[in-house]
Amino acid sequence: MTDLNRRQAIAATAATLAAAKLALPSGAHAAGKGPEVSGAKLGFIALTDSSPLIIAKEKGLFAKYGLPNVEVLKQASWGATRDNIVLGSQGGGIDGAHILSPMPYQFTLGVGAKKTPMYILARLNTNGQAISVGNDLKNVQVGLNAAGAKAKFAQLKAAGNMAKVAMTYRGGTHDLWVRYWLAAAGINPDTDVSTIVIPPPQMVANMKAGTQDAFCVGEPWNGQLVNQKIGYTATTTSEIWMNHPEKALGMRADWVDKYPNAAKALIAAVMEAAQWCDKNRPAMCAITAGRQYINVPINDILPRLQGKINYGDGRNVGSTPHVMKFWADNANFPFKSHDTWFVTENKRWGIIDNDVDTKALVNKVNRSDLWREVAKQYGIATPGDSRGVEKFFDGKTFDWTNPGAYLNSQPIKKLA
Repeated sequence: MTDLNRRQAIAATAATLAAAKLALPSGAHAAGKGPEVSGAKLGFIALTDSSPLIIAKEKGLFAKYGLPNVEVLKQASWGATRDNIVLGSQGGGIDGAHILSPMPYQFTLGVGAKKTPMYILARLNTNGQAISVGNDLKNVQVGLNAAGAKAKFAQLKAAGNMAKVAMTYRGGTHDLWVRYWLAAAGINPDTDVSTIVIPPPQMVANMKAGTQDAFCVGEPWNGQLVNQKIGYTATTTSEIWMNHPEKALGMRADWVDKYPNAAKALIAAVMEAAQWCDKNRPAMCAITAGRQYINVPINDILPRLQGKINYGDGRNVGSTPHVMKFWADNANFPFKSHDTWFVTENKRWGIIDNDVDTKALVNKVNRSDLWREVAKQYGIATPGDSRGVEKFFDGKTFDWTNPGAYLNSQPIKKLA
């Protein structure tokens, strides 16, 4: 990656930034105090959107910013990630992770885990997830519109064999995408189907075994399902919400509070890695497909990262805008408005109590201020706290200044 000096960085235009053509200069920590520690233990799940952490390690970017001893450790499931974060590295666990964006909010509240305050330091990607279904749903044309599945799922329920829809963690992003998709078609995810938790790498095997009817997960597992002709992609999640936020770099709050300079060094390394990932996708996949990381054939990962989607039901798109982004279009910036949506959706489904102060919680967990400090140091332009009113495929809108109106607009919900 070509280094730019500070003057060049400042002169770079917003359009250039959006196109991921800006690289951070060498030695971020040289301009200020260095990191208080030389490393951290970071978890990741075998998903394509963990790539910024993998690349930051493999390309020496953590070391470049003063953290040569960062460990990037594979986790078996999101439940394992949760348990290891609660332990912390001092207890044999981890300091932070590639994580589903709602999880730090749950842990901070003590929902589904021992109360463990966390911070979100950066977003790792937008887009790049999908909802996959069994081949038997082709004849009812289940796609972005899930209405065709409604009658079939009702028949299964009447027969005492509730349809099983898999996601990766209760209240996590994949749970929220599949719930939104089902509810938009008039299918209640709490009463019309059974939502089950399956670790991402096990999704395809479970579909092959016939133990689930649909699943929502990140790549490369949707692509692999199609390659193995076991099922097809009903819809990408970005067709539900274009350029939606996805994974985050989440850290234990006590680690960040104790080592603020190290936290900023992590952000700098991940910023540069995100830019590299956007510009070097084949090379990125050659690294991340490796056995110690995602452990799949490269053809299960690369095509969809290049905008080539074989849905597996006759749709074959060669140049789609529904691609995973790591840096472009502010993909790496942790918008508070997006985290407000995640908390609101967790309230919608009864995971977070409806009386929780959403704004206060987001301000506590979302550390976009640290991201901005790093960006300012290198003349990188930063956006505001929101992209504006967000729009969904079913016509619903989300204004982060009035999440109650959004909740009221949703006919299917389960508030706690």
